[in-house]
Amino acid sequence: MRKNLKNFGLVTAGVAAGALLTLQISASAQQEQATSSPLPLDQLRLFAEIFGQIKHEYVEPVDDKKLLTAAIKGMVSSLDPHSSYLDKTDYEELQEQTKGRFAGLGIEISSEDGLIKVISLIEDTPAFRAGIRPGDLITRINDKPVRGMTLDKAVKQMRGEPGTKVTLTIFRKSDDRTFPLTVTRALIKVQSVKMKIPEQDYGYIRITSFQERTVLDLAAKLQDLARQQPNLKGIVLDLRNNGGGLLQSAVGVAGAFLPDNAVVVSTNGQIADAKQTFRDTYDNYRLPSFDSDPLKNVPAICKKVPMVVLTNAYSASASEIVAGALQDHHRALIVGKTTFGKGSVQTVRPRTADIALRLTTAYYYTPSGKSIQNQGVHPDVPVDQYADGDPDDALVTREVDYSNHLANMQDPNEKKEQEQREQDRLEQLRLLEEQNDKKTPEQRRKDRERPPIEFGSKDDFMLQQALNKLEGKPVIESKSFAERKLAQNKPAPSASAPVVSPPALPATPGSAPASGAQPVSAPTAQSK
Repeated sequence: MRKNLKNFGLVTAGVAAGALLTLQISASAQQEQATSSPLPLDQLRLFAEIFGQIKHEYVEPVDDKKLLTAAIKGMVSSLDPHSSYLDKTDYEELQEQTKGRFAGLGIEISSEDGLIKVISLIEDTPAFRAGIRPGDLITRINDKPVRGMTLDKAVKQMRGEPGTKVTLTIFRKSDDRTFPLTVTRALIKVQSVKMKIPEQDYGYIRITSFQERTVLDLAAKLQDLARQQPNLKGIVLDLRNNGGGLLQSAVGVAGAFLPDNAVVVSTNGQIADAKQTFRDTYDNYRLPSFDSDPLKNVPAICKKVPMVVLTNAYSASASEIVAGALQDHHRALIVGKTTFGKGSVQTVRPRTADIALRLTTAYYYTPSGKSIQNQGVHPDVPVDQYADGDPDDALVTREVDYSNHLANMQDPNEKKEQEQREQDRLEQLRLLEEQNDKKTPEQRRKDRERPPIEFGSKDDFMLQQALNKLEGKPVIESKSFAERKLAQNKPAPSASAPVVSPPALPATPGSAPASGAQPVSAPTAQSK
């Protein structure tokens, strides 16, 4: 029952930053390209012959540029789910997204079995307010079937001027129903950092994506938090539904809570410049929008106060770097669900002023040297999103579910584990169907109408459990056997002394202990 997923990325209709990391590669990378192995002449000759045959025999004339562009896109997208050729429209959209301003609906999409799948939503956008959910399938756009459409064409159908409307026909798997939704397009300005005071002496910071201004905005919010709560006792950092963004921003966000010069992430790839270690120093998180180090005035208490990080299956890429670094340094407990499992880095390399190549150039590794590719970051304390459990977790798609995902080179049993995961998922789906069959029509109606959780609100069950953890109160752990098993089977802690020893979180009956700290050094990457 696994779906074959293709073309996942930022080719989207008003999309979030997506599961993207950018790595700055110097000119030496270009020199290495020039000295690489010679091109396969036989295959190039075959390509030229097929190109000529298409030009000569196809039923109607084909534009040369269009045909070659399609060939390039196919070549790049066949590599893995995150490499892609960015034409002028795609490249402009990517640049807009990293700045946090673009036009569209506010959804991140992919292709699944010929339909359009919603991966995640940006809060406070037209799609979010219309009630679209992650996992929804778009079957029609303005009454035109999407089956047979390329992802690019579907995106263009959903784009338009702010204030205009588009009608999407949605199939929601969890409800087994199809229904139309009319959404008004808008110019979306994403505020990537939000701050609340959920309880006296406790702070809540939500980061929705990692953009150019994220570190600047986080520093300002932390200063504001310290002013409002001079007796701060704990911080909750919420990375749920955060699909990633800029590597530099991830390093800076982690640095706001870690000691100076701590390793945040390491990368390893084929070229020399892809083999790097990123510490939380200004040089490693500096971006063009910075006039000076935004973290120099972050209150010292933010590096010491007990901390919880909230994650779910849609916490990806840069979010996983931050969560993995804080977990490895024993700086924070991870509460929630296992993350998406995207452990690769994409370099955006401009080819002209209008087009670029986004290419996977490296694996990344947490400070302890662990690759989370296809594995994700496992929570220390598994907690559901809803108080009555999350039975729809069986429908969640992660990195490992993509047909052309990269392998985790550290896991020799990956294929066997993947097969077991699929068997477990099929069993979960069977049980879910049995449970749904036993429900009354009224119960099914309530399930359909249950609104999505407003993150940071009093109704946010996962946040309340995080606060309970910080306050030493009982925590209601996940009803998911799979999540509890993953938390229990995390790698054993190293015998080495912890790198960071923050004030210990209060013990909570029935909750999983924090993972032990592990030695931090540039990892010996095992990618080949």
